[in-house]
Amino acid sequence: MKTIGIIGGMSWESTATYYKQLNQGIKQAKGGLHSAKVILNSVDFALVEALQRSGDWQSNSKILCDAAQSIEKAGADFVLIATNTMHKVASQVEQSISIPLLHIADATGKRLKQQGVTKVGLLGTAFTMEEDFYKQRLTDKFGIEVIVPNGVQRKLVHDIIYNELCLGVVKKSSKEDYLTIIEDLAVAGAEGVILGCTEIGLLVQQLDTEVPLFDTVQIHVESAVSEALK
Repeated sequence: MKTIGIIGGMSWESTATYYKQLNQGIKQAKGGLHSAKVILNSVDFALVEALQRSGDWQSNSKILCDAAQSIEKAGADFVLIATNTMHKVASQVEQSISIPLLHIADATGKRLKQQGVTKVGLLGTAFTMEEDFYKQRLTDKFGIEVIVPNGVQRKLVHDIIYNELCLGVVKKSSKEDYLTIIEDLAVAGAEGVILGCTEIGLLVQQLDTEVPLFDTVQIHVESAVSEALK
């Protein structure tokens, strides 16, 4: 079994979900007392978030590259960035190490293609919804059209992530807001909606809506478990 490296802490709430689901996946596959071999470098999210707000992605890139290099030195066979937004610096991280980076958008794109989805809605931070590093990868590599909520809705989605979910706060009113936005994306032609922030699964699950949801944590974890067992 390969050793999985995780760059986490962005936020620790979703990193805890990664750790739990990775171990559940390995146990389900191998049975008994088996658990995942994991090396975790958990960064201080307050620093990362401040650099995001100030637009200093170069400093954020260095933080993640340093984390990735420490994970490689510790013996990981491949690495995950346990957040969608910070895949904005994925190429820099990938270039800083010699072990593979399992990209969250690639895992998601493969799943969408398997499901026959050609047009998908995307929820995430403002960075993920508004910039091209994530959307364009899905379009260029997998031929999938990506649509996002309107400006007011994007701000709402973003604020709920940072002001509530990253702090472990789950509100019924916020869940209702998200479900309304998901329905609006479906009306606009989305055949499904990507939960493109690793905290969103804390708020919304497939049981809450008939619109197909693609939880990036779950998809990323399943891809990692598969890679670990190769």
